[in-house]
Amino acid sequence: MSTISANDLKTKGVKAIEEALATQPEAAVSVRGQIKYIVMSGEQYQYLRECELEAALAESKADLDAGRYVKETVAQHIRRINKLNTKLAA
Repeated sequence: MSTISANDLKTKGVKAIEEALATQPEAAVSVRGQIKYIVMSGEQYQYLRECELEAALAESKADLDAGRYVKETVAQHIRRINKLNTKLAA
């Protein structure tokens, strides 16, 4: 992953990001020698979001298949959540 210094970002602006992303999907932005931020193209960001959603869906399906769920009414759900909050506050 290439690195863009904060100074390069100040002087070159978006051009520094474009140059860094020309050959890689992500680039690090360093401030005083430490990586503080990661920049990426909108396409790369969208791809990562889709991966997160696919992983969440797979996890949910696995939970359903394994029986790790609760079937209840809205009122029952609210009572259960209130009990959990009371235990956490104690």
